[in-house]
Amino acid sequence: MKTTPFTDVHIALGAKMHEFAGYNMPIEYTGIIDEHMTVVEGAGVFDVSHMGEFWVKGPNALAFIQGITSNDASVLPIGKAQYTCFPNDKGGIVDDLLVYHYEPEKYLLVVNAGNIAKDWDWCVSHNTVGAELENSSDRIGQLAIQGPKATEILQRLTPVDLSSIPYYSFLVGEFAGCKNVIISNTGYTGAGGFELYFYLDDAMTIWNAIFEAGKPEGIKPIGLGARDTLRLEMGFCLYGNDLDDTTSPIEAGLGWITKFVDGKNFTNRTELERQKKEGVTRKLCAFELVEKGIPRHGYEIVDGNDSVIGVVTSGTMSPVLKKGIGMGYVKPEFAKAGTEIFIKVRNKNLKAQVVKAPFRK
Repeated sequence: MKTTPFTDVHIALGAKMHEFAGYNMPIEYTGIIDEHMTVVEGAGVFDVSHMGEFWVKGPNALAFIQGITSNDASVLPIGKAQYTCFPNDKGGIVDDLLVYHYEPEKYLLVVNAGNIAKDWDWCVSHNTVGAELENSSDRIGQLAIQGPKATEILQRLTPVDLSSIPYYSFLVGEFAGCKNVIISNTGYTGAGGFELYFYLDDAMTIWNAIFEAGKPEGIKPIGLGARDTLRLEMGFCLYGNDLDDTTSPIEAGLGWITKFVDGKNFTNRTELERQKKEGVTRKLCAFELVEKGIPRHGYEIVDGNDSVIGVVTSGTMSPVLKKGIGMGYVKPEFAKAGTEIFIKVRNKNLKAQVVKAPFRK
């Protein structure tokens, strides 16, 4: 298994480790619920160094991004980030990702860890405009410091004014004495905070500084288990669960990142335009269980007559709401908020209601 700059630290701290996307990653430390509430109420640190980073440079960088991603990167000023996806040529999604406009003619693509090799091959094979591509995934570390107390803690370690970085924006500056750290406000937990991108040589300096600075607030390391429950409470999609090579952005409710603007002829645009115009046969919805139970990935969704109408893609017991929540694809007529559906849990049909995400307000 691959490791991150912090793998030995996780093991030394007693984390429960497990393979994730080819990496030896911490799943939990003190327990998912405890870690989840630490982030919601205080501050927690996630090692997300397993994520992939591709640089796109040169005079044709924007043309490349416009041709391979669904969102409109032409409107992205320097210092801003954008959520987008790589549509494939079959109506599905190669991956969802973030695009950072770093400098003139220079962009950073941040992709999912499990898709680094697939995404890199996709980018290289679709680089018809001669953009300069560089895979820096093994040379960049990343930490996500999340929670309502995160900004106060991090501000002690940088001259950069963190309050001047709005959501989906970033600055590059000094952090804990380390140069050229990307400080990004693009959190995946809905609890506030920042992500830091840095050179691997600076990894332990930054880790130690954060935990020293956050001692008064009780900052803790957080595993991937709580990362999943936190993102699900916000209704954020996870590739491999809610998105994959067979799910289209229109079906997934990601029409807002699929921009059919003039001159942007991205992969499979014609098919996705048709879907938006004519409709789709399934839609991703969010739901809460009305009865006690926990929905899980792969469980069937049925109607009142026990007819299968869809499948659960993500589900958990919400630590904040203390009820079962989830997301899944259903026939379009069942996707409207307020609709009654049933989740088949161990051959028992548990009543649920379609709701609007996020679950945690």
